[in-house]
Amino acid sequence: MEGKPEISVVLPVFNEKENIEPLLTETITVLEHLGLPFEIIACDDGSTDGSQLILKDFAQKDSRVKVIFFSRNFGQTAALEAGFKASRGNVIIPMDADGQNDPKDIPKLLQKLDEGYDAVSGWRKARKDPFFTKVLPSRIANKIVSWVTSVHLHDYGCTLKAYRADVLKRVRLYGEMHRLIPAYIGWVGGRVAEVEVNHRPRLKGKSKYNLSRTIRLILDLLTVNFLLGYATKPLYFMGKYGLLTCGLGFLSLTWTAIKKLIWGLPLYTDPFFLASIFLFLAGFQFLFFGLLAELNMRTYFESQNKTPYVIKATMNITHSSEAPKDATDG
Repeated sequence: MEGKPEISVVLPVFNEKENIEPLLTETITVLEHLGLPFEIIACDDGSTDGSQLILKDFAQKDSRVKVIFFSRNFGQTAALEAGFKASRGNVIIPMDADGQNDPKDIPKLLQKLDEGYDAVSGWRKARKDPFFTKVLPSRIANKIVSWVTSVHLHDYGCTLKAYRADVLKRVRLYGEMHRLIPAYIGWVGGRVAEVEVNHRPRLKGKSKYNLSRTIRLILDLLTVNFLLGYATKPLYFMGKYGLLTCGLGFLSLTWTAIKKLIWGLPLYTDPFFLASIFLFLAGFQFLFFGLLAELNMRTYFESQNKTPYVIKATMNITHSSEAPKDATDG
């Protein structure tokens, strides 16, 4: 029976036919030099360029290479989520499949993790990417995320990181939230560190990054901020604005009443009277939305455990209850 690995490397793959073979070979060499049992989980995110054939060939030759095939393209976060759930190692290391992350930095991440950290994030200090389309938007996003979360990192966008599995597997990922995992770990009391890593230029293939990812990251940041603060008590979030709005409505109505009693001004033509009606209605709506969110929250936490992706086939993965039968095993 195959022994339990110590390290699980997770590779989200989407149309990286020219890069995946040399990257797998290089990564296996680095991991073998560590002298620790390992596995590499490649999650093919609906590739159409022949990447699947290369992954199948590797998995057939080396049982330490495991493959998950998605039925279509679900995105990088979904691919990482599937890989994290299928991993068995005590340490999980995600990497990009385009060859820009350097596998030789893995020992550096593990060494830092051994100092007592729960997550170690790579920092591409010398990025080999276009400045205005990638580097500058990334720096702006990093500043915003660090400010909102109070978990200060230079490079949230670097996929190359190391996590303790028992901490990482508590996190559920959606959207572009894989980039916010260190912030989540920091929020729940985990220790997060950052080390400089080598960043290599893309030699082959086409980049999948565009500016919309930065925008989606900011939107996901708002979602994560709400979920971590109010996921189990959404009425607290909506209720405070509801009570504030009702309070403003009361003040507006009071001022209208004072003008009526002192100066005899009519109520129905007073803009403050109309404003008080609007504010009271808005406040009650906030409160009712908060109550509905409480009901939805209970439904969410008590419902079945579902994933935002569909796995078409797997290779060399036998322990996942959600994975269908290995397509290559007959």
